[in-house]
Amino acid sequence: MIDTDVLIVGLGPVGATLANLLGLQGFRVLAVERDTTVYPLPRAAHFDAEIMRVWQGLGILNEAMAVSRRAPAYEFRNAKGEVLLRYDLDEVIVASGFAPAWMFNQPDLERALRSKLVDYPSVETRIGVRFEGFEPTDGDAVLATITDATRKPEAVKARYVVGCDGASSAVRKALNIAHFDYDFDEPWLVIDAQVKRPEAVPTLNLQICDPKRPTTCVLMGPGRHRWEFMIRPGEDPQHFLEDRTIAELLTPWVREGDVVIDRKAVYRFHGLVAKEWRRGRVILAGDAAHQTPPFAGQGMCSGIRDAVNIAWKLGHVLRGEARDTLLDTYQSEREPHVRAVTETAIAMGRVVCTADPEAAAQRDAFMLAERAKGATPVPPAEPKPGPGVFMPTFPAAAIFPQGTVDEARLDDVLGRGAWLIARRATDIAGIKNRHIARIESLDSAALTPFAKKLDALLKNYDGDAVLVRPDRYVFGAGASHALSTAYSAAVQT
Repeated sequence: MIDTDVLIVGLGPVGATLANLLGLQGFRVLAVERDTTVYPLPRAAHFDAEIMRVWQGLGILNEAMAVSRRAPAYEFRNAKGEVLLRYDLDEVIVASGFAPAWMFNQPDLERALRSKLVDYPSVETRIGVRFEGFEPTDGDAVLATITDATRKPEAVKARYVVGCDGASSAVRKALNIAHFDYDFDEPWLVIDAQVKRPEAVPTLNLQICDPKRPTTCVLMGPGRHRWEFMIRPGEDPQHFLEDRTIAELLTPWVREGDVVIDRKAVYRFHGLVAKEWRRGRVILAGDAAHQTPPFAGQGMCSGIRDAVNIAWKLGHVLRGEARDTLLDTYQSEREPHVRAVTETAIAMGRVVCTADPEAAAQRDAFMLAERAKGATPVPPAEPKPGPGVFMPTFPAAAIFPQGTVDEARLDDVLGRGAWLIARRATDIAGIKNRHIARIESLDSAALTPFAKKLDALLKNYDGDAVLVRPDRYVFGAGASHALSTAYSAAVQT
């Protein structure tokens, strides 16, 4: 029998991120993946600045940047090509310290995440291995069964099991957990291509709001592009997989030889949220817990946020620093965030997918009039987590900004874990807290380069100190000793 702290089922981006985060903390992890290789073609195409910050923390920032590129803009156009709405993204740097939108090649990123796992002796990965089921033991662990290609069963005793095994999650099915359904079910043809003539394809992301055939055209990783075409009611999805049909759909975009198609598939875009994300010692993350349409580019991002939230809380529990009930705050914090981005994606999808010509004309007239007024739209505000390990007042639950000074990034300077940052050394005198990894004042050697920016931030927070959680969300601001006490109380629940 294998004995481990955490069994991770599924080694896609979410499972691999979680395995890295737990490996960094030295926990015993067994990660199993039923497929024998990284899926060779991209599925997700976008991640945001907060996720780039996660890659930074895992030590794969250079690898992530090598397989991604900044999205300069995002436009909604009508059937005539008129711009209905435009988000300019290229020159923007947001709180996490990076540009807000990155288009990437998923297989390359997955390989980087898996390669990093060899740095952790406590992490074992098994490829071509299936999760078959589990049963509780004495309450301190879960007894799971896995099988390899020979179908010979092997027992795994894990303190916790995390299902990161996608939309058809075997872990979720074993728990018999139902979904909340947003009743958004749209079939689309997805075409991924390698670009042979870069000047032939758009250099920004596009939503074509054409009632005859709503279409998405977006950048991916360097040298790659994606098109998505809505399949209308009554149309045969199989017809759209035929080469001649695909050639006709791409004719307005590219000429023969401009691109080489390497993936074509029909997907149904859903809005689903599992009703339970944790049952006892079994936790769901990523698509196993929620699925969102792609219009806001937040599917994988939501899963990565899940992994980060789970990892730091599991860390406290596995080290004996917190009770198991801390894990109850995983869903309470993450579900409101997921629902907000899902509802945003569905709203964007309903704008794009308007198929009635009269309704589309009214939409176009309204959006063109708004644009003519000169209003500069901004992307939807980043939703905040729900209630959990936070103080009840501002600036709790905001992302803590990552400053950069002479190419040095704050996260790299202060490292992993929670931070308590105070104005003066006297403010933190005598504070010792096992839940806080770094306790610093602005006059310390580590923070001197960042002191001016951090001092301005504390003034904005109207506090002498700020406590930042390991996932870089603000726990709260105020007096140092009070923050330390309140954080430990919240973590220990």
